[in-house]
Amino acid sequence: MNDGNGRRSLARRASAGKGASVLRSAGARGRLGRSHGEVPLDRLTTRGRLAWLNSAGARIGTTLDLERTARELADFTVPVLADGAAVDILESVLRGEEGSRWTGTGIPVLRATALSFVDELASLEPTPVGETFVRTEEAHETLLHRYCLRQGRPVLLSRMRHEDFLRVAPTESAAAKMRAAGVHSYLAVPLIARGLLLGSADFVRGRGTPPFSSTDLAVAEQLASQAAVYIDNARLYGREREHVVSLQRSLLPRATPVTPGLRIHAEYTPSTAHHGVGGDWYDVMALPGGRTALMVGDVMGHGLPAAATMGRLRAVARTLMTLDMAPERVLARLDLATRDLEDEQVATFLCAVHDPADSTYTLASAGHLPPLLVDGEGSAAFVDVPIGAPLGAGVIPYDPVRLEVPAGAHLVMYTDGLVKSRHADLDHQLELLRSAARGLTPEALERGGLTDRAPTDSSRFDEAVLLVATTTAGSTPGELREWQLPREGRAASVARGLVTDQLDAWDLAELADVCELVVSELVGNALRYGNGPGRLRLLRGERLVVEVSDTGPDLPQIQHADLSDEGGRGLQLINMLCRRWGSCRTVSGKVVWAEQNLPT
Repeated sequence: MNDGNGRRSLARRASAGKGASVLRSAGARGRLGRSHGEVPLDRLTTRGRLAWLNSAGARIGTTLDLERTARELADFTVPVLADGAAVDILESVLRGEEGSRWTGTGIPVLRATALSFVDELASLEPTPVGETFVRTEEAHETLLHRYCLRQGRPVLLSRMRHEDFLRVAPTESAAAKMRAAGVHSYLAVPLIARGLLLGSADFVRGRGTPPFSSTDLAVAEQLASQAAVYIDNARLYGREREHVVSLQRSLLPRATPVTPGLRIHAEYTPSTAHHGVGGDWYDVMALPGGRTALMVGDVMGHGLPAAATMGRLRAVARTLMTLDMAPERVLARLDLATRDLEDEQVATFLCAVHDPADSTYTLASAGHLPPLLVDGEGSAAFVDVPIGAPLGAGVIPYDPVRLEVPAGAHLVMYTDGLVKSRHADLDHQLELLRSAARGLTPEALERGGLTDRAPTDSSRFDEAVLLVATTTAGSTPGELREWQLPREGRAASVARGLVTDQLDAWDLAELADVCELVVSELVGNALRYGNGPGRLRLLRGERLVVEVSDTGPDLPQIQHADLSDEGGRGLQLINMLCRRWGSCRTVSGKVVWAEQNLPT
């Protein structure tokens, strides 16, 4: 018998009644009595024991999930090695931290992670799986488990005496139930990988089985050594997944901007699978004149490289959208940028630009799944967007489609993680998505109810992004006005009159002087450099925005004007009078806009 201190026993694994039900629900073999064909270890030959140990590699560590690996270890040992098995993992290890050699007083904080036992031991009182057990410092000193953890050595009680049960069990009641159940032999082994303590496993035998022997101890140590490596690998992979998810979330928008004419709901859902995290993203971006860009993308691949590529592509896409509002041209330039990435990544991308003036979307797709349009009256259909090649494939151009949407309609954009399943065809899954959207109320759809209809458990193996844009009714006409300007010299006078009248109607007459000056300069630039002005747009939102379009190809820039120059100071004046200004290309030319703060 190894002297010293053993194990926070099996007797703590689950409360009476709760423990047995928790364990049986896991569905592991061997918990309800010896299965047919399960030969106890003491009846196996040396070759049989080696074959059993060799089979551990196929049945323990089948996934990179730490808790599942612990359950597989417990299930594998029952009933061949023991009648009951319990696995405890250090709390710090479950949080992804390194294991350690325990040098403090008492015993380190461990969490009950896995249990397995035969039916004859169902009356025991183990600590519930997922909970920790706390004892006083005095009680710690009597635990055999303390020796196993502090010294990193196994503890073997071939035949337990009356006083040994209290050195193993947490309470007198638990000790009494162990005696009543016929537990007579106890074995505890530490789980150590790379010289660091990760946790421990303990085993008991009951009536009808011989006591643990030195051979059993050697087998248990070898098995624990293998399992510790699997557990440590799962810990490392879990920590990497947390880092990737953290990076992923930090690269996604923290808040959505004001979107005239739209209500936006967007969410990112990481996969439960460790490898299913990396390259899905979305973005919502305010554009000139109250327009809104909605973007959803998916980098092919997983892990840190995919997350990093996602962040780079999102930054490039935002930059391109500030220069050009045509989705098809943004995709073409984004394809060139993707091909310049050193890691040669490929991504799908869907871009939609909403214009509240006429309640339309302009969409373009680079190999992405089609968006879903729910009209608010019970019907749902996928939008027929021409599907171009994925970004990075080098096949351009991309073709846009223009879509008019009624008030109350929902445009649903998503990544394939919302529909992909290991067990079903993609077309079938898309039809299920359409049916689910049709069956949801508008309120549930806007709250992201489709996320709840995504594949779950092991059938879902990828992260998902969901973006729902709902067209609002009644807000646009009162807040956004648009006029066609004449293309001759009186255009500036007409524009000033339109702006002044509208500001009076909005009770914003105090902004009229600056706004008249700004619109005069914008119209003057359009006459001089843009082949004449096109449309004038005035938007009242969080701020007042005035916009003038033209067909000129060049975006304006502030020029340095000498004291003797007669012109060249218009944009300098706008830059000083307005909160900000800018320009953006359109399909037919460009728009130049300026923004003023509203009165407090």
